[in-house]
Amino acid sequence: MNRETISHLAHAHHPVAAPLSDTAVARLLDRALPRGTERVLDLGCGPGEWLLRSLRDRPAVHGVGIDVSRTALDRAAAAAQALGVADRLSLHLRPAADHTDPHPYDLVLSVGAAHAFGGLLPTLDAARTHLAPGGHVLVGDGYWEHPPTPADLQDFGPLADLPTLVDQVTAAGWTPVYGHLSTREELDDYEWSWTGSLAAWALDHPDHPDSAEALDAAHGHRTEWLRGYRATWGFATLLLRRTAD
Repeated sequence: MNRETISHLAHAHHPVAAPLSDTAVARLLDRALPRGTERVLDLGCGPGEWLLRSLRDRPAVHGVGIDVSRTALDRAAAAAQALGVADRLSLHLRPAADHTDPHPYDLVLSVGAAHAFGGLLPTLDAARTHLAPGGHVLVGDGYWEHPPTPADLQDFGPLADLPTLVDQVTAAGWTPVYGHLSTREELDDYEWSWTGSLAAWALDHPDHPDSAEALDAAHGHRTEWLRGYRATWGFATLLLRRTAD
């Protein structure tokens, strides 16, 4: 079973692929799309949940999604058709770092996809090239809520604590105008959904050749979480503007 298939199954009940509740997503989008006429780019859109929510509630918003997963983009396209917003959504199969467009965007999104650029600050550098004057960037990434263990560092790499993360963002020329720190309930719901969806699929398909591997993957991830980073890792979603336009 490849990583894309595991991710698809694991996120079946948590399509935003990040530990945020529906209420938190709605509140962030309300702040990020104040006019309701914006042009939105999602770099690493997955199944397009952020874009779909933006378009569903705002009939004058147009969106563009970039991802390397054909499966995820097919899901986004099908959902857009079902919602009646397909005429305002353009989806492209390519690495997020390779996207070019001569027309700037009012909102650039990259939530839980900083790995596509090699970290949060390179993600912001990429977003800057696509952003219209006065526009917003909405980024979400992990941080250390408590000092990490060596195993945490091996799994997640060089994350910062929250004050340092914000300092890095502001030093790079960005000003936070809103933000959301995922709560313990949101973090736990995300992990239980991730592991539970994968495990449930395995139990529902005991004769499938990938069933045992999926169950092992769910068990391994759940163990890493409960015995490791649950005590140390947090997730921040920041709404940013360029400090000087």
